[in-house]
Amino acid sequence: MAAKKAASPRLLQSMTGFARHEGTCETDDHAWRYAWEVRSVNNRGLDIRCRLPSFLDSLEMDVRKRIPTTIARGSVTASLQLRGNTGEATTQLSEEGLDAVLTAMAQVQQKIDCAAPRPEGILALLGVLVAEDPLADAEALAVLSKDLLESFDSAMESLVAARAGEGKAVIEMISEQINEIENLTNASRAEAETLPEVLHSRMKEQVAALIGDAVAEDRLAQEVALLVVKGDVREELDRLDAHIVAARELLSGAGPIGRKLDFLTQEFNREANTLCSKAQSIDLRQLGLSLKTTIDQMREQLQNLE
Repeated sequence: MAAKKAASPRLLQSMTGFARHEGTCETDDHAWRYAWEVRSVNNRGLDIRCRLPSFLDSLEMDVRKRIPTTIARGSVTASLQLRGNTGEATTQLSEEGLDAVLTAMAQVQQKIDCAAPRPEGILALLGVLVAEDPLADAEALAVLSKDLLESFDSAMESLVAARAGEGKAVIEMISEQINEIENLTNASRAEAETLPEVLHSRMKEQVAALIGDAVAEDRLAQEVALLVVKGDVREELDRLDAHIVAARELLSGAGPIGRKLDFLTQEFNREANTLCSKAQSIDLRQLGLSLKTTIDQMREQLQNLE
């Protein structure tokens, strides 16, 4: 028994993309030209919308089944433009539908005072205009449907390629921002290591300025130690290091990672906030604010990532 071929890993994708695929098909009495347009934009989940000629409504289920096989998130709109040798698929006025609508409107106007409806408003009502079915033959419909679905698959391949190209650019920007977060974290650690000496010197100068008398060194050391413990940010910096490793692992993988990265940026931001609140020096606080700015920029970028 032949070994089953492993599925290729799904590329990291942006949620923004557009693709168009054109084709032709001949049935017994029609020559068709068609074009699929598939576009996607950001969305929290996967939202699918189809715009097909009414006589091809049976295709919608197949189209909807195909999209989730290659796309996990985004608002996706699939539109089909179709032209036969008799021109665009046409509609005709339904006398029965129009009579029913006019009768209902007359009854409404007898009960309430309202303006007469405009013709375009009446035509927009369901059942007044009905689409002609240019493919009454089931075999011809099957031939056209098969061609259309194959063309749609090609359009989806192009859409995925477009989203992957956009995703690659987003990943590069996020990678640069993670590098910046790492640099700021290392700078914060270096700054934090100088904190005892800075606090000791600052407190000694402040006490001397206030009372002018020398303070016992052991007493001064106790007060500095309390401040150092209060401003200890080693735990926050260690967590930032762990988050940096986790983010890089996500970026080096495959498949949808947007939600996971979004959660991770919340963790990044939590540590940066705590770092700022604990900071015992202006320089350390400035580094914490720079961290928050970079994290916010990264979060903005990943909102477009699948």
